[in-house]
Amino acid sequence: MTDEKRSETDIIPQKRVIYKVVLTGGPVAGKTTTATELRSFFENIGWKVYQVPEAATILLSGGPKPREFTKTERFSFQFNLLKTILQLEKTYEDLAQFSKQNCIILCDRGTMDASAYCEAESWDQIIKELNTDCVAIRDSRYNLVVHLVTSAVGALHFYLKEKGNNPARTESPEEATHLDDLLSKAWVGHPYVEVIDNSTDFDGKIRRVKEAICARIGIDVGDRLHLESKKRKFLVKSLKSDEEFPTFQDFDVRHDYLDSPDPYSQIRIRKRGQNGKYAYTCTVRKFVKGEMAETRRQITSKEYDTLVLQRAVGNAPIYKVRRCFIWGNQYYQLDTYKEPCTSASKGIIILETYTTERGKLDLPKFIEVVSEITGERRFSMHTLSKLNSESEASS
Repeated sequence: MTDEKRSETDIIPQKRVIYKVVLTGGPVAGKTTTATELRSFFENIGWKVYQVPEAATILLSGGPKPREFTKTERFSFQFNLLKTILQLEKTYEDLAQFSKQNCIILCDRGTMDASAYCEAESWDQIIKELNTDCVAIRDSRYNLVVHLVTSAVGALHFYLKEKGNNPARTESPEEATHLDDLLSKAWVGHPYVEVIDNSTDFDGKIRRVKEAICARIGIDVGDRLHLESKKRKFLVKSLKSDEEFPTFQDFDVRHDYLDSPDPYSQIRIRKRGQNGKYAYTCTVRKFVKGEMAETRRQITSKEYDTLVLQRAVGNAPIYKVRRCFIWGNQYYQLDTYKEPCTSASKGIIILETYTTERGKLDLPKFIEVVSEITGERRFSMHTLSKLNSESEASS
């Protein structure tokens, strides 16, 4: 097929959607109730819903007592826990392939949750023995991670009430907070993490989860949900040393804009990874009735290698180091543009976050921000990728 005859549907297949979401968080965060509400919501709008049960609950129901484990027993349990998670998810993924409906797979915890319960050395050995890596089981495996903050942080009265009603809840508020922190750090590095805190009542918390998932999938539910969370961007002057940052993950990222058969749409592919392991996505942004609509899908390395040959002549590849971290219950991405680059993007550092806050944000103190650049076209990635001179176009 020639480029002239290529249509947008050749690049983004028009087919049913299978979307995979992890629900994670500390004790008494509301995962069970949220999953039930999500199931009802998505079934009501015509989706098939699969709920992957929590693997640890299944295994622990057979009698193991983690507090009594030796180091060897703990390693064996976590090793088999991860194998169980992988197999349970595969079962529901296989079922979703047969469905004629759009499907959402809701995972009660995911692969990286297991890493919060063992030492880093043991975790590295587990994934090595399973012949996998963190990019594969964290970044490429799930479309979205939703971290529900434990009610011990921000809704202590509710946590104490639930703990009193459930003898199985043995964690003190301090222990629950610590575990919540470990679980949030376990997912740092995934490209799409939504942290849902307790700043609203529980109904509002569930609504925010629905908003986050619908916004990421691109579902138009009319006025059923009000999507308040917006991306805000800030130009950064300089960074302090790595020691000033909380737990973070750095990724090598490349973006390429492709030739588009539609003058009102942008097509972009991304290669993102670390330690030589990569995940790939293709994004289409299109103006629909004066508004920008965005669809995104994961692609294989073979698809990426084919599509990258169709890079738009007037746009250069964008190379970045992306740093992901959580600060103040807010998920941030910090992009440092790297050479080779266009003259417009040289030396650019941009901080991004999604928030419902419209006023002044309490930004990380260890980052020196010049100004907010939300909505400024000259700092859009598409603008920064443009070749503005003959020498750049020939390089």
